[in-house]
Amino acid sequence: MKVTITHIDTACILLEINGYKILTDPTLDNKDGFFPQYVSSPLAFSKKYIDPALSIDEIGKVDLVLLSHDHHSDNLDRNGKKFIKTVPIVLSTKDAVRRLKNENTIGLDNWEEYKINDKRVKGLKITAIPAQHTNIKRLGRVMGKVLGFAIEWDGQENGCIYISGDTVLFEGVYQLAEKKKVDIAILHLGAGAFPYLKRNLRVTMNGEEAIETTKLLNPNIVIPIHYEGWWHFRQTARSLKNEIEKSGQNDKFLWLKSGIKTELV
Repeated sequence: MKVTITHIDTACILLEINGYKILTDPTLDNKDGFFPQYVSSPLAFSKKYIDPALSIDEIGKVDLVLLSHDHHSDNLDRNGKKFIKTVPIVLSTKDAVRRLKNENTIGLDNWEEYKINDKRVKGLKITAIPAQHTNIKRLGRVMGKVLGFAIEWDGQENGCIYISGDTVLFEGVYQLAEKKKVDIAILHLGAGAFPYLKRNLRVTMNGEEAIETTKLLNPNIVIPIHYEGWWHFRQTARSLKNEIEKSGQNDKFLWLKSGIKTELV
């Protein structure tokens, strides 16, 4: 089974499993002009500094979109919303189904499984993994429902592919360690934060949590994404890489070059 990954933008990656194409969190708009944009509301604004590495034409037809959440523009933007209408299946939260009103969008609860019948990947199954989009648990409802995903198929020998979604390290990740063997962990990092709203608020993992998650799940490969290109990512790429290099876990980390297809299996 041939598996490749191409980083496109922020948390948007293209996974190709034996020719079956999965796109995550489509952010396909170009970088912002002079004015910043709202990530979720007029209070939570940010600015995008990087263009997608691939155009919509270069991405081509996609079989499945895994959308961790729809209500933040660094995970689904204007062009992303147009794009997902062309995809046969979009798996996301039940709140996303209500807001997007697309017939192809299916909402999943935590730990719910969705099986896909495709001759290219026998036994393909997606499991919705809990995610918590804030390190301050009582603000969970304000930040909105988010999912991670586990991708499995027949004949996987080393475990599943785990995509964290926008989450911090919390009990759901510990549950994942108990329920599934993880081969490849794709982690949304960047220490996303809006310090003018609440000083200690953080909405994605920082380097320390990425290291702890690696120790917890013990995957063979860890792929960081969602860590540069926006103002609200408060940990720089250099700081993140330096922290991981000193952690003793560095040999597990695979740093992608955007737009370049990398073979995983």
